Amino acid sequence: MAESSNWTHLHAQVHRTLLYRQILPSNQRLLVAVSGGQDSLCLIKLLLDLQPKWGWNLAIVHCDHRWRSDSEASANHVEQLAKNWGISYYLETASDIPKTEAAARQWRYQALTEIAIAHNYPYIVTGHTASDRAETLLYNLIRGSGADGLSALTWTRPLADFRLGNSGENPNSQISADLRLENQDENSQSKIQNLKSKIYLVRPLLEITRSQTGQFCLEQKLPIWEDYTNQDLQYNRNRIRSELLPYLETHFNPKAQQALAQTAELLRADVEYLELAASDLLQRAMSPIADSPQVNFQLPVKLNRSILREAPLALQRRAMRQILQQILPSAPSFESVEKLTSLIVAPNRSQTDPFPGGAIGRVEHPSIILDIKF
Repeated sequence: MAESSNWTHLHAQVHRTLLYRQILPSNQRLLVAVSGGQDSLCLIKLLLDLQPKWGWNLAIVHCDHRWRSDSEASANHVEQLAKNWGISYYLETASDIPKTEAAARQWRYQALTEIAIAHNYPYIVTGHTASDRAETLLYNLIRGSGADGLSALTWTRPLADFRLGNSGENPNSQISADLRLENQDENSQSKIQNLKSKIYLVRPLLEITRSQTGQFCLEQKLPIWEDYTNQDLQYNRNRIRSELLPYLETHFNPKAQQALAQTAELLRADVEYLELAASDLLQRAMSPIADSPQVNFQLPVKLNRSILREAPLALQRRAMRQILQQILPSAPSFESVEKLTSLIVAPNRSQTDPFPGGAIGRVEHPSIILDIKF
């Protein structure tokens, strides 16, 4: 148990957030991702200090990408902190050094998920802040993302979303579906998948900025391990953090980070509503094909165009994207969604060129048929 500390404004703010949002239930096992930087140190200290009120069982996990020459020393530093606080520590070291930010993110979330499954932690907690949310919004805006990307970094999400490739944060950051060990039977595989579906990623600091976590670490005398790669401007996020956001704060809005984070929060509520409405539209428009009485996402798929035509374009696009997410081998592009959406009003016998994986869409009035082209 951590030593008691002065109750600060940040303690009160996070405590209120948890009470209001109900994202980390009491008496749960929490696996806290700690890199050694200021955000994750602020997170673990706040959770340790709140632990008596919530009854959590806390553990630290550290992922070593092996990107830095001091990465092993950094891992040892975090391990020593865990020992000082008397909590469990787990380390995962990359066997192959990730070559890109997207690859590193994919490996990291897969490693976190595997550790959570192996040691029965239903919640993985990360130190993403309002500053991260603002940076992600800008990063995705520049890349041409829609509302889903702009509202990325949610308070909580099932990690099964990563396995299914439904991450709005980055289309390349999908967790591999294959978390199975060799020689497992079907029952053990099913248990792993069931456990995985019950693991949640939680971000309790999304209303707190990076400057606040830095000030908290200073006041609490927490030993930050500085990551010098954060200063490398070859990474787009670092350039947004070091150059673009300060420029916006200096010349446009001194509270640009908070404003952008609030925009992401507003968009998230809109996105969740639209996704539910699109899912309902898709279920009403789908019909079973051949001898199967069940409506499912296995090809071929038949879609009722008159039902789809009655919906607003925003819902049409989302419904088409949802079905493409299920049948394509990778996240559907804007162009793919537009191609399929255009068939809703296209003349009879119109068809698309092949989507990735070989599927095509064609109009057989009054339906759209999605099938593999042989």
